[in-house]
Amino acid sequence: MSYTLVIHGGAGNITPAIMDAQMEAEYTAALRAALAAGSAVLRNGGDAVAAVAASIAEMENNPVFNAGRGSVFTKKGLNEMDAAIMNGRDLSAGAVAGVRNIKNPILLAREVMLHSGHVFLSNEGAAEFALKQGLEFAPDEYFFNKSRYDQWVEIRDTDYTQLDHKGDNLKGAGPIPNTGHKFGTVGAVACDANGNLAAGTSTGGMTNKRFNRIGDSPVIGAGTYANDRTCAISCTGHGELFLRAVAAYDVSCLIEYKGLSLRQACDMVIKEKLVKMGGEGGMIAVNARGEYEFCFNSAGMYRGMCNSEGREEVAYYG
Repeated sequence: MSYTLVIHGGAGNITPAIMDAQMEAEYTAALRAALAAGSAVLRNGGDAVAAVAASIAEMENNPVFNAGRGSVFTKKGLNEMDAAIMNGRDLSAGAVAGVRNIKNPILLAREVMLHSGHVFLSNEGAAEFALKQGLEFAPDEYFFNKSRYDQWVEIRDTDYTQLDHKGDNLKGAGPIPNTGHKFGTVGAVACDANGNLAAGTSTGGMTNKRFNRIGDSPVIGAGTYANDRTCAISCTGHGELFLRAVAAYDVSCLIEYKGLSLRQACDMVIKEKLVKMGGEGGMIAVNARGEYEFCFNSAGMYRGMCNSEGREEVAYYG
């Protein structure tokens, strides 16, 4: 029974200078727990969608990541979360944006895909659907994280919007203080024993974001995409640029229409197209042959993989 599972926990200015031994141990344990959750599904004959959901839910439950329990705070001091999942077998997909108090947004995205008759739900409507489907809610206190809160307090009275994975700002001039800890969007891609692919991504977005801003993570084709004929992709980085580049789908197109390899396609989008646009970040990818890629143009990316051949890898730096 062959399978491949690949995960990420965000990309950006991830260097040994910001990672002490304790942080490395925390991320290693977190990434390995996510790999264990997803690989258990695949090892027991489960499909790629279930494995991706299991891995991402595990990361959503761990506050070291900017997703689920560890989500950052908006301008209003709230946690607004986005997530998407896609099945490469039939191109079915589900996504949610701006949801609050949902313990595992990725599980809600999967319910949208399977039972809503729609692809993309947002805000109160998504919460209403979650209630109907019996998904688990959690109080505001569950999502409170002191370091995330302090990060927000330092910029809440400004027009700065902080990219959680990067130590600078999107609006205004000058550095944002106290950006030593790096956290990020989470994602997973998988190829199951039947050669079916799936991709999923989940995020808390940007610190101090306004106007119900939505990034690339829940947008099918931008931050998340899966097609058994080509690849499964989950992205992390500066969402506005990944949206404009239609980054995830672009990799699939380069494979389908130009015959590029998985590595060539990922490199062209991340290391050429996005660089020219000024976009920083990365992506993980897998195809139906179980080939996989970690691709990023930033200093590092929290990432890991495991497969049925017994290989397991966890890494952070470039």
